[in-house]
Amino acid sequence: MTRGIDSTPYVSPTARALQALEILQSRPGTCADEIAGRLGVTQRAVRRYVAILREAGVPIESVRGRYGGYRLGRGARLPPVVFTEDEALGLVMAVLESHPEAIDRDELVGSALTKVIRALPESVGREAATLRDYAAAATDRRAAHPDPAVTSALVRAVASRRRARIRYKSAHGRDQETEVDPWAVVVRHGHWYLICHSHHVDALRTYRIDRIQSVEATSRSFSPPGDLDPVALLETHLGQGWGLPTRVVFEASPAELAPWIRPPMGRLDAHPNGCVLTGSTSNPAMYAQEWLAPIPFAFRVEGGDELRAAVAALAARCAAAVDG
Repeated sequence: MTRGIDSTPYVSPTARALQALEILQSRPGTCADEIAGRLGVTQRAVRRYVAILREAGVPIESVRGRYGGYRLGRGARLPPVVFTEDEALGLVMAVLESHPEAIDRDELVGSALTKVIRALPESVGREAATLRDYAAAATDRRAAHPDPAVTSALVRAVASRRRARIRYKSAHGRDQETEVDPWAVVVRHGHWYLICHSHHVDALRTYRIDRIQSVEATSRSFSPPGDLDPVALLETHLGQGWGLPTRVVFEASPAELAPWIRPPMGRLDAHPNGCVLTGSTSNPAMYAQEWLAPIPFAFRVEGGDELRAAVAALAARCAAAVDG
C-alpha cells in the first residue's frame, strides 16, 4: 500500500519556536496546552520550542500553579523588526507626507527616522535612505505638531479612562484650566484634537492638542459614551457653534450634493428648490473659496452677510481675471 503525500507545508522547529515567542510576547503566562493548540502541535513539541529559545538566550520563566504558564523574564531580547523594501519605502513616505520637517535630521521626528533607516538591512535601508535624501517636502502651514509628551499623557488618560486636568491656550492667547473626561484623540487634516467632556462648562468640547500646555492625570474614572464615533463626532462638532451663521440653497438633490459636503460645513436638508445647507463659520473667505467654490452645482447664499460678501468678492476676482 502506497502512503499518500502529506500536503502540509513543513515548518522548522526554529520557526515554530519564534511563533511560540510571539505568543508569549502578546499573552504572558500562556500555558503549554494553549500554545500547542494555537500552533497545532503537541505539548511535548512546545516544551522543545521553549528549550530552543532558552538555548538561544531568551529568558523564559515557568510559572507553576493553576494559572501558571510561560512568560518572558526580565532582560529578554526581542527579535529585530524586519521590513520589506516596500514597507520601508511606505514608512518613509508616510512620515514625510505627514511631517515634512523630518527631512531635517536634527528635527525630532527626522532624528528618529534616521535611526530607523540605519537599523534596516543594507539592501532595504539603501532605498529608504535614497528616497529620504532626494525627496523634497514642502512644509504644510496648516499642520500643527503637538508636544509628544502631552499627546502621550492624553492617550494614556483615554486608554485608562482617567479624568485629567489640562491647561489650554486658546487661539486668542487666553490661558484656561479645566478638568476633562478624555474620550478620544483624533488626527484630522494635519491637526490633533482631543474630544472630551469638559466639567468646567459641563459640555462636549474639542481642543487642539498643540494648544494644550500641560496634562495632569487624576484618580477619578469615567465611562465614555457607548456609541462614541470619534471622527464623526469631531466633524460634526467643528461645524457648530461658530460666530457667523451660514445658509446656502443648492439647485441639486441631497443625494447629488452629499458627496461634496463635509460635516463642518453644516447640516444638509431637503428644500423646495433642491436642498439647503445650514451651519456656521469663523472664516467666511475660506468657506467660500475652499468649500463652496469646488461644488459643481448652482447655489445661492440666503443667510450670513459675511458669507455673502466673501462669495461676492470671490466672484469679482474671477470675473476680473477674464474681463476684456
